[in-house]
Amino acid sequence: MAAKLFALSCIRKESHGDLSPRPHYPSMPKIPRGTSAEGENTAGVVAEGSEAKVVLSVVGMTCSACAGSVEKAVKRLPGIREAVIDVLNGRAQVLYYPSFVNEETIRETINDVGFQATLIKDEMSERTTQVGRIRINGMTCTSCSSTVESALQAVEGVQKSQVALATEEAQVQFDPRVTSLDLLLKTIEDTGFEAILISTGEDVSNIHLKVDGVRTDHSMRILENSLRALPGVEDIDTDPELSKFTLSYKPDLTGPRSFIEVIESTGSGRFKAAIFPHGEGGREAYRQEEIKQYYSSFQWSLVFTVPVFLLSMVFMYIPGIKHGLDTKIVNMMSVGELLRWIFSTPVQFVIGRRFYTGSYKALRHGSANMDVLIALGTNAAYFYSVYSVLRAATSLSFRGTDFFETSSMLISFILLGKYLEVLAKGRTSEAIAKLMDLTPETAIWLTLDNEGNVVSEQEIDSRLIQKNDVIKIIPGAKVASDGFVIWGQSHVNESMITGEARPVAKRKGDAVIGGTMNENGVLHIKATRVGSESALAQIVRLVESAQMAKAPVQKFADRISKVFVPLVIILSFSTWLAWFLAAKFHAYPKSWIPYSMDSFQLALQFGISVMVIACPCALGLATPTAVMVGTGVGASQGVLIKGGQALESAHKVNCIVFDKTGTLTTGKPVVVNTRLLKNLVLRDFYELVAATEVNSEHPLAKAAVEYAKKFREDEDNPAWPEASDFVSVPGHGVKAVVRNKEIIVGNKSLILEHNIAIPIEAEEILAETEGMAQTGILVSIDRELIGVIAISDPLKPGAREVISILNSMKVKSIMVTGDNWGTANSIAKDVGIDTVIAEAKPEQKAEKVKDLQASGYIVAMVGDGINDSPALVAADVGMAIGAGTDIAIEAADIVLMKSNLEDVITAIDLSRTTFSRIRLNYIWALGYNVLGIPIAAGALFPSTGFRLPPWIAGAAMAASSVSVVCCSLLLKKYRRPRPLDNLQIQGITVN
Repeated sequence: MAAKLFALSCIRKESHGDLSPRPHYPSMPKIPRGTSAEGENTAGVVAEGSEAKVVLSVVGMTCSACAGSVEKAVKRLPGIREAVIDVLNGRAQVLYYPSFVNEETIRETINDVGFQATLIKDEMSERTTQVGRIRINGMTCTSCSSTVESALQAVEGVQKSQVALATEEAQVQFDPRVTSLDLLLKTIEDTGFEAILISTGEDVSNIHLKVDGVRTDHSMRILENSLRALPGVEDIDTDPELSKFTLSYKPDLTGPRSFIEVIESTGSGRFKAAIFPHGEGGREAYRQEEIKQYYSSFQWSLVFTVPVFLLSMVFMYIPGIKHGLDTKIVNMMSVGELLRWIFSTPVQFVIGRRFYTGSYKALRHGSANMDVLIALGTNAAYFYSVYSVLRAATSLSFRGTDFFETSSMLISFILLGKYLEVLAKGRTSEAIAKLMDLTPETAIWLTLDNEGNVVSEQEIDSRLIQKNDVIKIIPGAKVASDGFVIWGQSHVNESMITGEARPVAKRKGDAVIGGTMNENGVLHIKATRVGSESALAQIVRLVESAQMAKAPVQKFADRISKVFVPLVIILSFSTWLAWFLAAKFHAYPKSWIPYSMDSFQLALQFGISVMVIACPCALGLATPTAVMVGTGVGASQGVLIKGGQALESAHKVNCIVFDKTGTLTTGKPVVVNTRLLKNLVLRDFYELVAATEVNSEHPLAKAAVEYAKKFREDEDNPAWPEASDFVSVPGHGVKAVVRNKEIIVGNKSLILEHNIAIPIEAEEILAETEGMAQTGILVSIDRELIGVIAISDPLKPGAREVISILNSMKVKSIMVTGDNWGTANSIAKDVGIDTVIAEAKPEQKAEKVKDLQASGYIVAMVGDGINDSPALVAADVGMAIGAGTDIAIEAADIVLMKSNLEDVITAIDLSRTTFSRIRLNYIWALGYNVLGIPIAAGALFPSTGFRLPPWIAGAAMAASSVSVVCCSLLLKKYRRPRPLDNLQIQGITVN
């Protein structure tokens, strides 16, 4: 499976330009900055192969303007392929070429922009060592294997290579940040041999251990040497300050439990080891710290702002207190003015210090963000008030009005808004947190004797589970690891992973997924994938990467944010100037001016209101918050949407191309009839068919082999005759030489291509078979047609209803299959599809997709993610259906965890709902600014006398961001279309 996934990755990378008429996610430049186009042919492979990724935590970003300044600074560096800034999670993901730039330079560049950047080493370390297994065809002697081994060892980034002549395999340990499997395959082929990838081989896992009791460097070295002696340990990195060991190891050979046992048995038991917390905890810890900081700042601001509010808004209307506050201290300066000055100063300069810092960092690099608007607005109010108070203190007649309440209340409301915004943003990523919490804290580990009997059971930390461990799952407990059942029967609720509502029956040999719930019965399972290899970990990584990816519509907000703040400052100054000049030239009556202020102060209030009501944050949050919640909701329903690009394309889909086998049908075909045209023992006939078909991965081939097993006594593990000269013709069939006979098994086209005559009787059998929606397979022996095998692949339950619902959604359905026309038409008629393309090879499916796109359709391709990979890549949206736990991450834009066709509707409907929410967010964010700024500028004042005080404008600005996030959070209430709830899922029985 890993080889197939990598093959799909290659197809996506290499075939992209040929298959898709428009840029496909992700769209990135191929050449580092500073590399000439002429050098592309010579440098292109190296550049691709030596591409690296760095993930950084960036502290201090508050809006899309901040993200824009970071992205701009990073992209100016030479050798940057792409930079994605996630302002919500405070992360930057940068793809770069190590020969042009390094991680430290990128980090320092972000720091120079004014933000604090640190490498996220836990994520980086997951991919610092990777092992690939490659099959090498054509080696005949040790000289061949030595040549290949030397060539691989010479590739930069290869840490170790081993080539075995006997098994015709190479195992290469390499750093994926420096080289790639593509380059390794090319290196082998350049030596003259055929290279086929067996596994992408993330067989090297990493773990972080904290060891108590280590006091000296000598102790660290002793422990390191003890751990290095274990089989399977690849690399060890130590951090003496934290007493931390980071181990890279092969989970097939060893695991964390072995490491802890070795550590605690060393040094007479004085060392104690434990697993470090997950890396995800770091981000959550930072988020919690940020929430605490905003809450604390808001509380302290209230301590000083409430007195200012009372002094300026309440006490001035209480006769006794008003008299005391109006008492003059120095000349015309009153007690009230002095108290307001004293209370507002800490709010402006101590509590509001973050806004000064943010403004300075932004302006120093030629950009402007929300902090600049807040700092300018509050400073204007504060320093005018200081001027007013000082002038009153030095004058015997001046009676001014201060705006101290404006600056302090403005800062308080903004801090409240930021606190609520951070709280709400934390909830947008709850889906990931819930997924990560699915894994149980403990597991029951069984020890078995040589006969498989349970010797002992022990409760252990679930993170200590190692590959091939046997785990006991009691009723009501969560499955602790991916694996398969070796004993027991039960039903397992997999809804939290796949979205499948009904419990799934499990018995010996069935696969189980970590994090699912065992309902009844005790199960013993053998762990097959642990840690970062598990299905849960893959889903979390996929959802995280989806939430990092920008939707194309986000570019609209990015363009606006670049000019937003400077434009608002100009509008603010223009507003003040217009009102000030209007007063000077008597353009409005003096009665409009409130009794407590003069024309300059009125103009100043309008100018400050414009500056603080404008909100760039709401625009910046409109898309990413909706994408985060939408992808999280999708993951909870078994629909994994890979980012904003997939989301945006999916909502426009108006044509869906379905593969037949495994998509519209169950993908588990069975032989239902066999007709022989010559006298031949059926057992001997199937012996030859099975020997030929056993080398094929096609579902129809597997059905023939499974049926042939019934004629053998050793049904469980039969040994078929040896087949030589095996050739697979994709979409048509196979041929081979078995027992010196040429065997051809395939469809009518394959038989005719080899000029083999098809008798009328066989034609009639084929027509009858196809009329029953069965697939007819022809078998020829030594160029003579011998028999016809009828294979039935039942329709998936609800297939007809799903096509009907898609029609009601105005989505055209088309079926493309490599099967014969008769079977294809019969299946299409059963489900209600009008347009059918049959006997199509994989590349022809991709061509059909391109033709539909050229006709103006937005096309989604639904397939199994393997045979249909060219079409999946060519489509605007590729959907891998029935991928289960083997998620075809590189093959599709959307992965449907279940095999239910109804999830196609859920994916499209969810994308439409999410995108409508993005539109709503933009309408609100833009509408708020378009309406709010004129009102703040005094557009309603001449006709109604209504004006917006700056502190209310600031509160409105803070509320706008919170409202956008809350609007996105409403997506959590998403329910799939009502017709799907009425869809009756019937069981399938094949006799």
